[in-house]
Amino acid sequence: MTRKSRELKAQGKNVINLSIGEPDFNTPVCIKEAAKKAIDDNFTHYTPVAGTQELRKAIAEKFKNDNGIDYTFDQIIVSTGAKQSIANALMCLVNPGDEVIVPAPYWVSYPEMIKLAEGKMVDIPTTVQQDFKATPEQIEAAITPKTKAFLFNSPNNPSGSVYSKDELKGIADVFAKHKHVYIISDEIYEYINYAGKHESIAQFENIKDRVITINGVSKGFAMTGWRVGYMAAPLEIAKACDKFQGQVTSGTSSVSQQAALEAVKINPCASKELTEMIDTFKTRRDLLYSKLIEIPDVEANIPDGAFYIFANFADYYGKSNGSVTIRNDSDLCIYLLENALVALVPGSAFGNPDCIRISYATSTENLMDASDRIRKSLAQLS
Repeated sequence: MTRKSRELKAQGKNVINLSIGEPDFNTPVCIKEAAKKAIDDNFTHYTPVAGTQELRKAIAEKFKNDNGIDYTFDQIIVSTGAKQSIANALMCLVNPGDEVIVPAPYWVSYPEMIKLAEGKMVDIPTTVQQDFKATPEQIEAAITPKTKAFLFNSPNNPSGSVYSKDELKGIADVFAKHKHVYIISDEIYEYINYAGKHESIAQFENIKDRVITINGVSKGFAMTGWRVGYMAAPLEIAKACDKFQGQVTSGTSSVSQQAALEAVKINPCASKELTEMIDTFKTRRDLLYSKLIEIPDVEANIPDGAFYIFANFADYYGKSNGSVTIRNDSDLCIYLLENALVALVPGSAFGNPDCIRISYATSTENLMDASDRIRKSLAQLS
């Protein structure tokens, strides 16, 4: 999809890209200033593999203040993005043949990371009717003696779904009965949350000693290119990830760590730049949802977080405009790219081929124009 989009743009076509997975905002000024100061102060040498002690202590304080979770700084490992943090955890936990339970839809890298660790992914299908959230009953049914970990994402990419405190407690109570299973909680979209306070599953004491919490600065602080993520984990897991990372990448960029230090000290609720970003995303979400539900046979829910809507377009499979027949989600995305000049992401990449991910990390003008183009192109299918 990316290659085709670029080809069409190179031909002078006005392609609207709704496949973007990053905020279309700039990094807050105070964070950029911290990075400039780090350079001026010659803070440009190797750091400890796990991150600077100052940053790790600040992250531990952030977990305590924002999430009500107590960690010591030596339980924090800083990596080059949340993605590396997840990969570290899987490589240190999963042995060949171990099973990792993952609710679908899921972030596209999860199954590939599990394969690299020689594990087996066991996916739990969910639907738009259940807001794409796995239930405790579904999770319980998926657990076997071979289950090593449960990996999930809230707020979720691609669905934008957010697990409530009660829903997380129900899941925690399931794992309290299965003490051989670790829980990897990917919370990278924590601050892009329209439902209220973010809830972390590590808050429940009956499972906390088996929870690995993943987060970072890329989404909530518009810092995707800085490449800083982190984990908080039981000490033995943190030590293992420190060793593993030391042989793969060593420490994260020293300058990026100083920028991240400034970011984790920010109270997002008190930051004008960040509150404006979240308010803008919420306005865009409401606009895109209102436009999508006007399209016949498209089913969507109102997501509580992130900046995506994962809409069901399956009723268009099997339809044709006379020259092109839509067999699946990939066909539909290619058709909409070529016919409507709108770039989207097929849901099969996320484990649900009935749906398509639409990002609203773009202007309201683009969202209105793209929605109209999609509606008109779909109307040509019968």
